[in-house]
Amino acid sequence: MLKVNRPTPSHFGIFVTDLERMEAFYTETFDLTVTDRGEGRTFRNKLVFMSASADQHHQLVLASGRPADAKFSTVMQISFVVPGIQHLRDISARAAERGATEIRGLNHGNALSVYMLDPEGNTVEIYVDTPFYVAQPHGDPLDLSKDDETLMRETEEACRRDPTFMPLAQWQAQFEAKSPAPTPSAA
Repeated sequence: MLKVNRPTPSHFGIFVTDLERMEAFYTETFDLTVTDRGEGRTFRNKLVFMSASADQHHQLVLASGRPADAKFSTVMQISFVVPGIQHLRDISARAAERGATEIRGLNHGNALSVYMLDPEGNTVEIYVDTPFYVAQPHGDPLDLSKDDETLMRETEEACRRDPTFMPLAQWQAQFEAKSPAPTPSAA
């Protein structure tokens, strides 16, 4: 598939109140590796850099400085893709043990997702992609007590009833067709 040479989201950072607690939550729940830490010279906050991939120095940065009296988080969501449905179950359980709240599953058709609030109230999503596309937003309840085969069969049936349904490969081809043409790289 053609790679388009354009800006691509790669990491995110959030302000936190309790840096140690939040570091423990993200490393223990999502198996992230701390790649660096320290205080910025120009950005005078304590920073913890984490990644799940050796080819990305950091995918998440935690920064001190969130006021303890902050009423709510302005983070809409922090999302983690996982390789399979069982990972949704396992990570949800670990997250609950480590202080996550309001854990709930949603079936988006194109993904099976579990949402939660981390210990400081930021919305976190873990999801696994499906081979289907339906227009978003789309969200049906997700019952992870069902086995994987049943979940995928029910997801496909629900998607096929949606007038916007198409196989993911077809949606990807449409995306490529409407994406900007690649720009030549400087040699």
